Amino acid sequence: MVEENPPVPLEDQLCYAIYSTGIAIQRAYKPLLDALGLTYPQYLVLNILWREDRQAVGRIAEQLALESSTLTPLLKRLEASGLVRRNRNPANERQVVVDLTDAGRALRARAGCLGDALLAASGQSPAALSDLNREVGHLRDAIYNHIGGWNLVATEPDGER
Repeated sequence: MVEENPPVPLEDQLCYAIYSTGIAIQRAYKPLLDALGLTYPQYLVLNILWREDRQAVGRIAEQLALESSTLTPLLKRLEASGLVRRNRNPANERQVVVDLTDAGRALRARAGCLGDALLAASGQSPAALSDLNREVGHLRDAIYNHIGGWNLVATEPDGER
């Protein structure tokens, strides 16, 4: 019996190429993040706060396509490290707001080396990586638009459980 629709080999699937590229990028970043005392998911949270400080947990979770309950333990570790503060919003006691400490703000300058590491490891030009980032972002957005948004299925990032 011959299969009508045999599975596409893994190496020919776009989802696997994107997934394994994400892992490769995290591995390239790992020595630099280790030197900063951060995990990759913590770095992502700090990036969001470096762009706009003082955000509600729900808003951070939304930007990372995570559930708030997944983000909370990560934020607790960042707070224990002295990089962020979590406080109840006085206007809405159910809402927790996260803001950077002075140490969290100071870490931004030291974390700038990650982009340089990706450029060096990839052998690509800044323009080529920017174009690729834009294309992958359009693909991501099209898929989320098709399935009805990115908070439908949230997964825990590797290393943060």
